[in-house]
Amino acid sequence: MGRSVDRAALGDFLRARREALSPEDVGLVPRVRRRTPGLRREDVAELCAMSVDYVARLERGDGPQPSAQMAAALARGLRLTLAERDHLFLLCGHRPACRELRGQHVGPALLRVLDRLADTPAQVIGPAGETLLQTPAAVALLGEQTQHAGLARSATYRWFTDHGERARYLLDDHELNGRVQVSQLRAAAARDGADSRAAQVVATLRRDSAEFAELWDRHEVGLRWSDAKRFVHPQLGRLDLHCQTLLDPDQGQSLLVFTATPGTEDAEKLALLAVLGTDRFPIG
Repeated sequence: MGRSVDRAALGDFLRARREALSPEDVGLVPRVRRRTPGLRREDVAELCAMSVDYVARLERGDGPQPSAQMAAALARGLRLTLAERDHLFLLCGHRPACRELRGQHVGPALLRVLDRLADTPAQVIGPAGETLLQTPAAVALLGEQTQHAGLARSATYRWFTDHGERARYLLDDHELNGRVQVSQLRAAAARDGADSRAAQVVATLRRDSAEFAELWDRHEVGLRWSDAKRFVHPQLGRLDLHCQTLLDPDQGQSLLVFTATPGTEDAEKLALLAVLGTDRFPIG
C-alpha cells in the first residue's frame, strides 16, 4: 500500500530548501535587489523544469501529489543531498529509491561544479555508464545522451547496438574504446551484483552482439580511458581534446570536462562550439 503525501511538511521543506540557496549556489546571475532570502519560486521552476504555479501550490500545501519523477526533479533542482532526497520522497508519499536508482541522483557538489561550466563541454556519468547531465556545449560536441530509456541509457549498450553512436569518435579509436567499455562494464557488474542494471546490459549484449561477446570472453579488466580524446564533429571536423575527470566516490559518479590546448585550432573550434551551441550544430 502506498504512502500518503504530507502536504504541510512538504511545503515547509521545499520552502526552507529554496530559501537556503542563493542564485550563485545554482549557477544563476545574482539579482541586485532581493526582498526575500534565497531563490525565488521562478528560479526553482526554471531549475526543475516545472511551472511557477506548481511550485507555489506545493509550498502552500494544496498541490497534487508529486510523482516520483517530479520529486526527483525537485531534488536535483534544489541541490539536495541523498539524505534530503530520501526525506523528500517520503514527504511526497514515495518510498526512497533503491540503491541503483539513488545512484542517478547527482549530488550538490558535482552540480555546483557543472553550473560553472556552462560554456565548456562537460557531463556527469553514472555508475553504470549512463549520462545523467550534460552542458549545452557537451550536447553540441557529443549529441544528446540523456534522453534514452531502459538499457539504452547505458553508453556501452548503445556502443554495441547502435553504430551511429560511434560516429563522433575517430575510427582509429573504435577498437580500444570498445575494449574499455567492456572492461568497465565488467567492473560495474561485479560490484553491483547479478540483479543490477550492469548485469542486465551484459546478459543482453552477450546474446545480441557478437562483437561484445568476443570482447567479454577476453576477461580484460582495469582498462582506462586515455586523457586524450579524438572526436569527429559533423560540422567542425576533427577535434583533439583533453578529458579531465572528477570522481564522486560516494555516488560512483564522474564529471568529465573536455578542454583543448590554448592557441591551437582545436581550441578555436571548441570556442566556436561553445558560442554557437546546438542551434547552429543540430545533432543527428
